[in-house]
Amino acid sequence: MQILFNEQSRTFHLTNDKISYIMTVLPNGHLSQVYFGKKVHDKADFSYLIQSCARPTTSYISEEFHNIISLSHIRQEYPVYGTSDYRQPAIEICQTNGSKISDFHYQSHSISKGKPKLENLPATYTENDDEALTLTIHLQDPVTLVEIDLLYTIFAQNGIIARSAKIYNQGKDDVHLTTAMSLCLDLPDCDYEWLQFSGTWSRERHLKVRKLEQGITAINSTRGHSSHEHNPFIILKRPTTDENKGEAIGFSLIYSGNFLAQAEVDTHDVTRILMGINPTTFDWKLEPNTSFQTPEAVMIYTDDGLNNLSQSFHKLFQKRLARGYWRDKARPILINNWEATYFDFNEDKLVTIASKAKECGVELFVLDDGWFGKRTSDYAGLGDWYPNTDRLPNGIKGLAERIENLGMKFGLWIEPEMTNMDSDLYRNHPDWILHVPGRHSSECRHQYVLDYSRKEVVDYIYNLLAKILREAKISYIKWDMNRSITECYSVAYPADRQGEIFHRHILGVYDLYERLTSEFPHILFESCASGGARFDPGLLYYAPQGWASDDSDAIERLKIQYGTSFAYPISSIGSHVSVTPNHQVYRLTPLHTRANVAYFGTFGYELDLNKLTPAEQEEVKEQIKFMKEYREVFQFGTFYRLSSPFENNVTAWMVVSEDKETAIVGWYRVLNGVNLPYSRIYLQGLNPDFCYQQSIDGKSYFGDELMNIGLVIDDPSAGQPYGDMDTSCDFDSKVYVLKATNK
Repeated sequence: MQILFNEQSRTFHLTNDKISYIMTVLPNGHLSQVYFGKKVHDKADFSYLIQSCARPTTSYISEEFHNIISLSHIRQEYPVYGTSDYRQPAIEICQTNGSKISDFHYQSHSISKGKPKLENLPATYTENDDEALTLTIHLQDPVTLVEIDLLYTIFAQNGIIARSAKIYNQGKDDVHLTTAMSLCLDLPDCDYEWLQFSGTWSRERHLKVRKLEQGITAINSTRGHSSHEHNPFIILKRPTTDENKGEAIGFSLIYSGNFLAQAEVDTHDVTRILMGINPTTFDWKLEPNTSFQTPEAVMIYTDDGLNNLSQSFHKLFQKRLARGYWRDKARPILINNWEATYFDFNEDKLVTIASKAKECGVELFVLDDGWFGKRTSDYAGLGDWYPNTDRLPNGIKGLAERIENLGMKFGLWIEPEMTNMDSDLYRNHPDWILHVPGRHSSECRHQYVLDYSRKEVVDYIYNLLAKILREAKISYIKWDMNRSITECYSVAYPADRQGEIFHRHILGVYDLYERLTSEFPHILFESCASGGARFDPGLLYYAPQGWASDDSDAIERLKIQYGTSFAYPISSIGSHVSVTPNHQVYRLTPLHTRANVAYFGTFGYELDLNKLTPAEQEEVKEQIKFMKEYREVFQFGTFYRLSSPFENNVTAWMVVSEDKETAIVGWYRVLNGVNLPYSRIYLQGLNPDFCYQQSIDGKSYFGDELMNIGLVIDDPSAGQPYGDMDTSCDFDSKVYVLKATNK
């Protein structure tokens, strides 16, 4: 790992054993992108890669550089619009005279070990200075005296570069930042396929693939959160790249608010990637002697296929984004009462559910919505974070003690960013919601968004929640967020700062997370936002796992969890077994398939186990026993995608322990067939020289057999079973455990 600078050619080269990132200072002082990709040897001068020639109807930056430097045809690091570049910019600043023209020139740079912490924002980190190097490049606009520090951190391991920008106003006048991207990357061609992960409530992060063409391809959110609709993560891959070979670059924004991720292909087939806060809803007043820090964006390069790209993201997010006590610990098996009771519960009913769960081996009981204020439906109580003693006569403290006395841990649901109009909070502080005076306030789920851009609002909620957490034995918090922001206006700020409120609100959310997780470091926090509306890297910094989707149907979860796995580690994916018919799609799915899908995540139950048959309860006991034995492999092993639910009737994936001595394969067939062809799946990541015993047939196979010849799937679906021959059905599945016997 090195960051090299050649004084004569003014060229920077960030490199490790996987990648090279090269940029140079042009003769006019602009910073130009030269190369990002597989590692190359360093040399003094890469200027031959700055291709320029005289082109008709082209604007040039000055007479001095006529026919030499047109920013329309130069790949740049942090470009502006309007000074001969007509593409979308990385930064735009509105000045007191109304002009949005800027011209940033290289001033200096510094190289430091490790990685600096970003102020008030989640970001990747290092635990010692040998893990990374950081390059800070200092730019200045000579007219406004606005300055930019571009931060580039290269990690020693894998092809990872983290980027952000900090903008300073060193001038004498106020300016307004209307665009401030975290990352810009200009690539020399457009021979890529674009992968995005999109959907809506209960079908989040579905893989969508398209070929890049001239023009703009983009995803974004303007909802105040990263959204069910689009995840702040994209991949560019070569058309021939697949799971196991070929070039790809992944881009992820460590942020939970409005975002933009786009690829602009110009008519000379140069591709510009931009990622950062969505400029559509952003206007930040930057007064003299103040600064603005953009969120961090991470980009990872591989030439070893999409599985390798995902594994790099998994390791980074799991070990150097998630933090704290639970980062490296296997997660407890939980049961949540929501789909078992909804709002219809009392203390004794909850303890009855918990008692059966304990008998089956569950370790954590979670009380969901309805425990506070006057909350007996969606219409009331949000914001009144004190126990409803009509339901819980002994309060949360008393219920937690009863659960603990069963030998289980206790967890609690909260939705701290919201209020109902029918609440003491709203009656006492009607101006604490985001709203525009004199206009109606749009409603969603009968609730409204508290104005977290205001410190007094965050302080109020913090004090209520901290009181509960101090008084009761609470081991887990499910932090929900169930609506998007509308009428984004704060009565606490003047007109010229209303463009800051979306971002200030997210900073308030981060502040509350930081305060609670710091004061209560042993509590396991799980993020939730109507399921997956805020399943993003920003929240992984505070909560090491998230409820991936409100859709708990195992078959729907195949696509949701498969898409999620492109960026996010298995330890971050909240995945539970729920009742059938499923409460979202009303599908009847075998109990073993519901568990076989949920194993590849944090694992738990969303039902009342008392309502299962004795045989089903015994099956649940075996599921929990199995998960306890292998959960560290599931949650911290190396994950491989084998067969896509977006392309096939059969989905397959697997996870391999770090020592390669244990592998677990999940195989899922959606619809049964008659007299089907024989099938096998080709495994990945095994030690070719180990001999593995397979759990279902008990036979042994060498790793190279399983990877090159394949794991044969016994197929009982011929349609004419004989004797006690196994049969198959729709929504069938199998889990194979492979254990090395000749280490």
